[in-house]
Amino acid sequence: MAISINGTNGITNATWTTGTRPTSPATGQTGWNTTLNSYETYNGTAWTTTGSWTTANRPVTPSAGYSGYNTSLAAFEFYNGSSWVSINSNYVIYTASYLVIAGGGGGGGNAGGGGGAGGYQTGTTSLNAGTTYTVTVGGGGTGSPTTNVNGVNGSNSTFNTTTSTGGGGGGQLSNSGLSGGSGGGGGTGYISTPTAGSGGSGTPGQGNAGAAGFSTPQGSPFSTISGGGGGGAGAVGTAASSGTGGAGGAGTASSITGTPATYAGGGGGGSYTTGGTGGPGTPAVSGGNGGGSPSSGTGTVGVANTGGGGGGSGNPSGTGGNGGAGVVILSVPTSSYPGTTTGSPTVTTNGSNTVLKYTASGTYTA
Repeated sequence: MAISINGTNGITNATWTTGTRPTSPATGQTGWNTTLNSYETYNGTAWTTTGSWTTANRPVTPSAGYSGYNTSLAAFEFYNGSSWVSINSNYVIYTASYLVIAGGGGGGGNAGGGGGAGGYQTGTTSLNAGTTYTVTVGGGGTGSPTTNVNGVNGSNSTFNTTTSTGGGGGGQLSNSGLSGGSGGGGGTGYISTPTAGSGGSGTPGQGNAGAAGFSTPQGSPFSTISGGGGGGAGAVGTAASSGTGGAGGAGTASSITGTPATYAGGGGGGSYTTGGTGGPGTPAVSGGNGGGSPSSGTGTVGVANTGGGGGGSGNPSGTGGNGGAGVVILSVPTSSYPGTTTGSPTVTTNGSNTVLKYTASGTYTA
């Protein structure tokens, strides 16, 4: 559209899209770019922009460094190459605390090892007001559905730049536990395969290793068969002994919500006699208990949204317990909390902070 000058209505500038800009502009030539929702000026080399918009009609394909005034936020903002960052003094960077726990590993089959706990990470981070952050809550790994199958690793949980690794699945029979946030326990070794599986390794800064199963020499009674405990966030799993599955490694306590709670305990190893208890040594706190005969031998599931490992299967008729799903918890200053989320987190308060507990994936807009 050409420039229009009207004594009553003022001056209407020329307009164009990014694709229909003047092909041979003069230095200083100015117009309204409808693609960018912004005035732009040719500086002799390139087009430069100054503009304003709402959050809903921000430029669709901005380049890094593109800036303007957001009337929805009453703030200047710029695009950093991946997201918009507010720079108005009323929309400052603020500090939030976080707890990111991945899903626990599933328990192994047939006197199998307990699943390792999901990776546990806590700390503080700086958040840019107006920026949307993705929250991913990892699911627990599946326990062994049949006699001789390893448990499955749990899934990762993330917030911002922090990723916690899913717990390792427990090993079956003579198989080793899988590595993960915390490692899965090793399966038993008996009769034709007397060498027990070793525990899987944990991820430094997130968890600990699982423990080995019990090696049963040729001719030993079945009552001696047992698997090792999965690792926990606070301690390694306990090795199996004759007739007793290893206990899951202890979890770690956090008071981020205002109420102390223990997360990321390892699963107990299964046994033909007595299953190991889930970490941190108290049944059902986080890690699942290992199965034991003469019961069905089915391992207990890890507690949901604690990242607990599943208990190992006690005998061929049982199954390994599933790992518990992870959780992401944020604690932000109430004075800075904008109330913009997806994923339906549970929102509570703890002193001067607002606490958001995500049990499903979503987002948080700072």
